[in-house]
Amino acid sequence: PGSWSQVAAQLAGSSGQVFALDILPMDAVEGVSFIQGDFREETVLAEFERLLGGRPLDLVICDMAPNMSGNAVTDQARSFYLCELALDFAANHLKIGGNFLVKVFQGAGYQEYAAAMREVFASVQTRKPNASRNRSSEIYLLGKNKR
Repeated sequence: PGSWSQVAAQLAGSSGQVFALDILPMDAVEGVSFIQGDFREETVLAEFERLLGGRPLDLVICDMAPNMSGNAVTDQARSFYLCELALDFAANHLKIGGNFLVKVFQGAGYQEYAAAMREVFASVQTRKPNASRNRSSEIYLLGKNKR
């Protein structure tokens, strides 16, 4: 936890603000306001929204993944549930023109999720980082220019 926050804080510099939420503890990162909690819980989400103070966001990054059970069907459904929550958050908190980066796993529900992103963003691009194993179904979707 915290690696995306480190990158975001470096890119935002002293003129930007970074807010992070993770279910696991995170070492303090200069320039990052952090809340530890489960994004799926209403009380945690409400606390995070209070921290944001009504500010419209430029970018939302979601790298959430469920604890894997080993059952591919269950794991895929749980993963997309988290992605759907993140898309809803982005749709409600990004400024017009804002962007959303989300980790997804290709498989059941992928096409529907990408279509849902296209309803919110002017363009949706697929990215597979070099650090991701070739055989992994993990990819990132980048929603650009929130409508």
